[in-house]
Amino acid sequence: MQLQDKVAIITGGARGIGAAIAERYAREGAIVVIADIDGAEAARVAKRIGHQALGLALDVTRPEQIDALVTDVVAARGRIDILVNNAAVFDLAPVLETTRESYRRVFAVNVEGLIFTLQAVARQMVKQGTGGKIINFASQAGRRGEALVGLYCASKAAVISYTQSAALGLITHRINVNAISPGVVDTPMWEQVDALFAKYEGLPKGEKKRRVGEAVPYGRMGLPDDLTGMAVFLASADADYIVGQTYNVDGGNCLN
Repeated sequence: MQLQDKVAIITGGARGIGAAIAERYAREGAIVVIADIDGAEAARVAKRIGHQALGLALDVTRPEQIDALVTDVVAARGRIDILVNNAAVFDLAPVLETTRESYRRVFAVNVEGLIFTLQAVARQMVKQGTGGKIINFASQAGRRGEALVGLYCASKAAVISYTQSAALGLITHRINVNAISPGVVDTPMWEQVDALFAKYEGLPKGEKKRRVGEAVPYGRMGLPDDLTGMAVFLASADADYIVGQTYNVDGGNCLN
Protein backbone atom coordinates (compact mmCIF):
# COMPACT_ATOMS: atom_id res chain seq x y z
CA MET A 1 0.00 0.00 0.00
CA GLN A 2 2.67 2.47 -1.10
CA LEU A 3 0.13 5.14 -2.11
CA GLN A 4 -2.28 4.90 0.79
CA ASP A 5 -4.89 7.70 0.65
CA LYS A 6 -3.00 9.65 -2.02
CA VAL A 7 -5.26 11.38 -4.55
CA ALA A 8 -4.05 10.59 -8.06
CA ILE A 9 -5.29 11.94 -11.39
CA ILE A 10 -4.62 9.78 -14.46
CA THR A 11 -5.33 11.47 -17.79
CA GLY A 12 -6.28 9.15 -20.64
CA GLY A 13 -7.20 6.79 -17.83
CA ALA A 14 -10.20 5.02 -19.34
CA ARG A 15 -8.28 2.41 -21.34
CA GLY A 16 -4.89 0.90 -22.05
CA ILE A 17 -1.93 2.01 -19.96
CA GLY A 18 -3.95 4.65 -18.12
CA ALA A 19 -6.59 2.19 -16.95
CA ALA A 20 -3.94 -0.32 -15.87
CA ILE A 21 -2.21 2.36 -13.77
CA ALA A 22 -5.52 3.44 -12.23
CA GLU A 23 -6.28 -0.12 -11.16
CA ARG A 24 -2.77 -0.65 -9.78
CA TYR A 25 -2.83 2.65 -7.91
CA ALA A 26 -6.13 1.66 -6.30
CA ARG A 27 -4.58 -1.62 -5.14
CA GLU A 28 -1.76 0.44 -3.62
CA GLY A 29 -4.32 2.42 -1.60
CA ALA A 30 -4.66 5.53 -3.79
CA ILE A 31 -7.89 7.38 -4.45
CA VAL A 32 -7.84 7.55 -8.24
CA VAL A 33 -9.43 10.02 -10.61
CA ILE A 34 -9.80 8.68 -14.14
CA ALA A 35 -9.86 11.70 -16.47
CA ASP A 36 -10.57 10.91 -20.11
CA ILE A 37 -12.09 12.47 -23.20
CA ASP A 38 -14.59 9.58 -23.02
CA GLY A 39 -16.27 10.59 -19.78
CA ALA A 40 -18.75 7.69 -19.84
CA GLU A 41 -15.97 5.12 -20.08
CA ALA A 42 -14.02 6.94 -17.36
CA ALA A 43 -17.07 6.63 -15.10
CA ARG A 44 -17.37 2.91 -15.87
CA VAL A 45 -13.70 2.29 -15.03
CA ALA A 46 -14.08 4.26 -11.78
CA LYS A 47 -17.14 2.23 -10.83
CA ARG A 48 -15.26 -1.01 -11.48
CA ILE A 49 -12.31 0.13 -9.37
CA GLY A 50 -14.38 1.43 -6.47
CA HIS A 51 -12.45 2.69 -3.42
CA GLN A 52 -13.72 6.26 -3.88
CA ALA A 53 -12.54 6.38 -7.51
CA LEU A 54 -13.92 9.15 -9.70
CA GLY A 55 -14.43 9.19 -13.45
CA LEU A 56 -14.45 12.63 -15.09
CA ALA A 57 -14.53 13.89 -18.66
CA LEU A 58 -11.42 15.77 -19.77
CA ASP A 59 -10.30 17.10 -23.12
CA VAL A 60 -6.73 18.26 -22.45
CA THR A 61 -6.93 20.69 -25.37
CA ARG A 62 -9.62 22.69 -23.55
CA PRO A 63 -8.14 24.97 -20.84
CA GLU A 64 -11.49 25.41 -19.11
CA GLN A 65 -11.83 21.64 -18.76
CA ILE A 66 -8.37 21.35 -17.21
CA ASP A 67 -9.24 24.06 -14.67
CA ALA A 68 -12.60 22.41 -13.96
CA LEU A 69 -10.88 19.08 -13.38
CA VAL A 70 -8.60 20.54 -10.70
CA THR A 71 -11.51 22.37 -9.06
CA ASP A 72 -13.76 19.31 -9.09
CA VAL A 73 -11.13 16.94 -7.73
CA VAL A 74 -10.21 19.28 -4.87
CA ALA A 75 -13.88 19.83 -4.06
CA ALA A 76 -14.59 16.09 -4.04
CA ARG A 77 -11.40 14.68 -2.51
CA GLY A 78 -9.71 17.67 -0.85
CA ARG A 79 -6.34 17.64 -2.57
CA ILE A 80 -4.19 16.32 -5.43
CA ASP A 81 -1.02 14.36 -4.65
CA ILE A 82 -0.17 12.66 -7.94
CA LEU A 83 -0.65 13.44 -11.63
CA VAL A 84 -0.06 10.90 -14.39
CA ASN A 85 0.00 12.78 -17.71
CA ASN A 86 -0.90 9.87 -19.98
CA ALA A 87 -3.39 11.29 -22.54
CA ALA A 88 -1.96 11.18 -26.06
CA VAL A 89 -2.81 10.69 -29.72
CA PHE A 90 -0.88 9.14 -32.60
CA ASP A 91 -0.51 9.90 -36.28
CA LEU A 92 1.80 8.71 -39.01
CA ALA A 93 2.74 9.90 -42.50
CA PRO A 94 5.82 10.38 -44.69
CA VAL A 95 7.59 13.69 -44.23
CA LEU A 96 6.41 14.97 -47.61
CA GLU A 97 2.78 14.19 -46.74
CA THR A 98 2.64 15.58 -43.20
CA THR A 99 -0.21 18.05 -42.76
CA ARG A 100 -0.67 21.08 -40.56
CA GLU A 101 -3.93 19.57 -39.32
CA SER A 102 -2.08 16.48 -38.09
CA TYR A 103 0.64 18.65 -36.54
CA ARG A 104 -1.89 20.76 -34.66
CA ARG A 105 -3.76 17.73 -33.33
CA VAL A 106 -0.68 15.78 -32.19
CA PHE A 107 0.99 18.74 -30.51
CA ALA A 108 -2.27 20.07 -29.01
CA VAL A 109 -2.76 16.83 -27.08
CA ASN A 110 0.72 15.39 -26.57
CA VAL A 111 2.56 18.62 -25.77
CA GLU A 112 0.26 21.57 -25.07
CA GLY A 113 -2.28 19.45 -23.21
CA LEU A 114 0.42 17.81 -21.10
CA ILE A 115 2.15 21.11 -20.27
CA PHE A 116 -0.95 22.94 -19.15
CA THR A 117 -2.44 20.00 -17.26
CA LEU A 118 0.88 19.79 -15.42
CA GLN A 119 0.78 23.53 -14.74
CA ALA A 120 -2.76 23.53 -13.35
CA VAL A 121 -2.11 20.58 -11.07
CA ALA A 122 1.29 21.91 -9.97
CA ARG A 123 -0.32 25.21 -8.94
CA GLN A 124 -2.69 23.27 -6.72
CA MET A 125 0.18 21.24 -5.26
CA VAL A 126 2.12 24.43 -4.49
CA LYS A 127 -0.98 25.85 -2.81
CA GLN A 128 -1.27 22.73 -0.67
CA GLY A 129 2.38 23.10 0.38
CA THR A 130 3.07 19.39 0.80
CA GLY A 131 4.78 18.55 -2.48
CA GLY A 132 3.61 15.99 -5.00
CA LYS A 133 4.54 13.64 -7.80
CA ILE A 134 4.01 14.28 -11.53
CA ILE A 135 4.67 11.51 -14.06
CA ASN A 136 4.66 12.33 -17.76
CA PHE A 137 4.34 9.68 -20.44
CA ALA A 138 6.98 9.95 -23.15
CA SER A 139 7.84 7.13 -25.58
CA GLN A 140 10.76 5.37 -27.17
CA ALA A 141 9.69 7.46 -30.18
CA GLY A 142 10.97 10.50 -28.30
CA ARG A 143 14.44 8.98 -28.10
CA ARG A 144 15.00 8.74 -31.86
CA GLY A 145 13.52 9.77 -35.18
CA GLU A 146 11.48 7.47 -37.39
CA ALA A 147 10.87 8.24 -41.06
CA LEU A 148 7.09 7.78 -40.95
CA VAL A 149 6.48 8.94 -37.38
CA GLY A 150 8.03 12.41 -37.36
CA LEU A 151 5.29 14.34 -35.60
CA TYR A 152 4.74 11.76 -32.87
CA CYS A 153 8.49 11.38 -32.32
CA ALA A 154 8.90 15.16 -32.06
CA SER A 155 5.99 15.46 -29.63
CA LYS A 156 7.42 12.81 -27.32
CA ALA A 157 10.91 14.33 -27.51
CA ALA A 158 9.27 17.54 -26.33
CA VAL A 159 7.77 15.64 -23.38
CA ILE A 160 11.22 14.39 -22.35
CA SER A 161 12.68 17.90 -22.59
CA TYR A 162 9.80 19.58 -20.78
CA THR A 163 9.95 16.97 -18.02
CA GLN A 164 13.51 18.10 -17.28
CA SER A 165 12.61 21.81 -17.28
CA ALA A 166 9.49 21.36 -15.17
CA ALA A 167 11.38 19.18 -12.73
CA LEU A 168 14.01 21.87 -12.17
CA GLY A 169 11.32 24.51 -11.81
CA LEU A 170 9.19 22.63 -9.31
CA ILE A 171 11.55 20.63 -7.10
CA THR A 172 11.98 23.61 -4.75
CA HIS A 173 8.30 23.03 -3.93
CA ARG A 174 9.09 19.33 -3.38
CA ILE A 175 7.15 18.42 -6.50
CA ASN A 176 9.00 15.66 -8.33
CA VAL A 177 8.53 15.58 -12.10
CA ASN A 178 9.72 12.48 -13.96
CA ALA A 179 8.67 10.51 -17.02
CA ILE A 180 8.17 6.99 -18.30
CA SER A 181 9.18 6.03 -21.84
CA PRO A 182 7.30 2.90 -23.00
CA GLY A 183 8.26 0.91 -26.05
CA VAL A 184 5.67 -0.86 -28.18
CA VAL A 185 2.69 -1.66 -25.96
CA ASP A 186 -0.29 -3.79 -26.94
CA THR A 187 -3.17 -1.36 -26.37
CA PRO A 188 -6.25 -0.42 -28.45
CA MET A 189 -4.18 2.40 -30.02
CA TRP A 190 -2.14 -0.23 -31.86
CA GLU A 191 -5.06 -1.00 -34.17
CA GLN A 192 -4.71 2.55 -35.53
CA VAL A 193 -0.91 2.33 -35.60
CA ASP A 194 -0.97 -1.00 -37.42
CA ALA A 195 -3.49 0.27 -39.98
CA LEU A 196 -1.36 3.32 -40.75
CA PHE A 197 1.80 1.25 -41.21
CA ALA A 198 -0.14 -1.14 -43.44
CA LYS A 199 -1.20 1.82 -45.58
CA TYR A 200 2.24 3.34 -46.01
CA GLU A 201 4.39 0.20 -46.01
CA GLY A 202 2.06 -2.02 -48.01
CA LEU A 203 1.76 -4.62 -45.25
CA PRO A 204 -1.18 -6.91 -44.51
CA LYS A 205 -3.18 -6.09 -41.40
CA GLY A 206 -1.44 -7.25 -38.24
CA GLU A 207 1.95 -7.75 -39.87
CA LYS A 208 3.61 -4.61 -38.46
CA LYS A 209 2.41 -5.47 -34.98
CA ARG A 210 3.82 -8.98 -35.31
CA ARG A 211 7.19 -7.69 -36.55
CA VAL A 212 7.68 -5.07 -33.85
CA GLY A 213 6.74 -7.57 -31.17
CA GLU A 214 9.30 -10.08 -32.41
CA ALA A 215 11.98 -7.36 -32.55
CA VAL A 216 11.73 -6.52 -28.84
CA PRO A 217 14.76 -8.03 -27.05
CA TYR A 218 12.47 -9.32 -24.28
CA GLY A 219 10.63 -11.32 -26.91
CA ARG A 220 7.19 -9.71 -27.01
CA MET A 221 5.31 -6.42 -27.07
CA GLY A 222 4.74 -4.76 -23.75
CA LEU A 223 1.44 -5.03 -21.92
CA PRO A 224 -0.18 -2.17 -19.99
CA ASP A 225 0.57 -3.93 -16.71
CA ASP A 226 4.29 -3.85 -17.53
CA LEU A 227 4.22 -0.07 -17.01
CA THR A 228 2.45 0.01 -13.65
CA GLY A 229 5.40 -0.89 -11.44
CA MET A 230 7.42 2.11 -12.57
CA ALA A 231 4.33 4.32 -12.25
CA VAL A 232 3.91 3.23 -8.63
CA PHE A 233 7.60 3.69 -7.86
CA LEU A 234 7.78 7.24 -9.26
CA ALA A 235 4.64 8.20 -7.32
CA SER A 236 5.95 6.79 -4.05
CA ALA A 237 8.24 8.14 -1.34
CA ASP A 238 10.98 5.86 -2.70
CA ALA A 239 11.36 8.33 -5.61
CA ASP A 240 11.65 11.49 -3.49
CA TYR A 241 15.25 12.10 -4.59
CA ILE A 242 14.64 11.44 -8.29
CA VAL A 243 14.26 14.61 -10.35
CA GLY A 244 13.73 15.10 -14.08
CA GLN A 245 14.46 11.57 -15.25
CA THR A 246 12.84 9.59 -18.07
CA TYR A 247 12.84 5.83 -17.52
CA ASN A 248 12.70 3.36 -20.41
CA VAL A 249 10.23 0.54 -19.76
CA ASP A 250 10.41 -1.16 -23.13
CA GLY A 251 11.77 -4.68 -22.95
CA GLY A 252 15.24 -3.53 -24.04
CA ASN A 253 14.27 -1.62 -27.20
CA CYS A 254 16.11 1.55 -26.27
CA LEU A 255 19.30 1.59 -24.21
CA ASN A 256 20.68 4.84 -22.82
